[in-house]
Amino acid sequence: MKISPIYYLLVFTPLAVALEFLHADHVLIFVVSGIAILPLAKLIGDATEHLAVHYGAVAGSLLNVTFGNAAEVIIALTALNAGLFNLIKASITGSIIGNVLLIFGLSIIAGGLRKKEQVFNSANAGVQTSMLFLAVIGLAVPTILAETELKGDGPVNQNLVQLMSDSLAFILLAVYIGSIIFTFITHKHLFVVPEEEEHKHHALWSKKRAFLLLAGSMAFVALVSEILVGSVEATSEEFGFGELFVGAVIVGLVGNAAEHSSAITFARKEKLDTAIGIAAGSATQIALFVVPLLVFAGIILGKPLTLVFTLYELAAVFLSAIIMNLIAHDGKSNWFEGVMLTAVYVIIGIGFYFIG
Repeated sequence: MKISPIYYLLVFTPLAVALEFLHADHVLIFVVSGIAILPLAKLIGDATEHLAVHYGAVAGSLLNVTFGNAAEVIIALTALNAGLFNLIKASITGSIIGNVLLIFGLSIIAGGLRKKEQVFNSANAGVQTSMLFLAVIGLAVPTILAETELKGDGPVNQNLVQLMSDSLAFILLAVYIGSIIFTFITHKHLFVVPEEEEHKHHALWSKKRAFLLLAGSMAFVALVSEILVGSVEATSEEFGFGELFVGAVIVGLVGNAAEHSSAITFARKEKLDTAIGIAAGSATQIALFVVPLLVFAGIILGKPLTLVFTLYELAAVFLSAIIMNLIAHDGKSNWFEGVMLTAVYVIIGIGFYFIG
């Protein structure tokens, strides 16, 4: 069986643990632990895909939906436990725009360099974009009200903001559950992608092996995430990075790197529907599933997380959803559209650097 080159980076996992144990330089710990998460996230994705083959299309799709953003969730939960709320919100924003702009853009470029024009399922992209707009509204309402109506003549009423955030989390999660029913049960014919025998050239892992590797990789992601988050503040101060930039750009990219490489690989094989499913699907999962999950986790941990973001974060997600809709609505793409998406990501990333 051919081994993915990214798995060679697994050596960074024990190295990160050793550096933390030896109290090495915080910058070195941050870099090594960030690299260590990449192959672990890839391993989670691969184990999930092998289990999906064992359990069939619908159950497999649900497995991919459930564990697709496992690395990001673990990193965010670790940051939540450490009380780094701004970092969490920035990483949420970064994950969404990273998938919608950077990965969607690079996938279109990769496919466009091989084929002048690629065709994909516009219905799928349309549903994903609509859910993103819904998520933007869910994130915008508490932010706008916190900045205006809830302030009154004094400080923001945090109890009302928290109550609103908790309520919206339930609504977003309900919509996410509805989207799963819509996609995999009632309207699954709209999202059918022609299947190919991908495992002819790759040995299929047994259920036991896939489950063990999935559990082990998630456990190590939790361990390395603890190390990564513990070095964030010191590293940010060392380089003058703000929490917004670290969360949106660095943490956002690290948590999604494995999915990013998969989407681009599929696009190069002229499977743009699969690439879009990975990129756009991951973004909507972050917005509609991970965000409510973190809000509920905050309640359980006694560290309540509100859905009050900065106006720049909201603008970034809103503009990302708009340009994705403009480019994806016709079901066709070319390499220059990918360049435009990637350019927008770079522009937004520069903005995070200067405000963060």
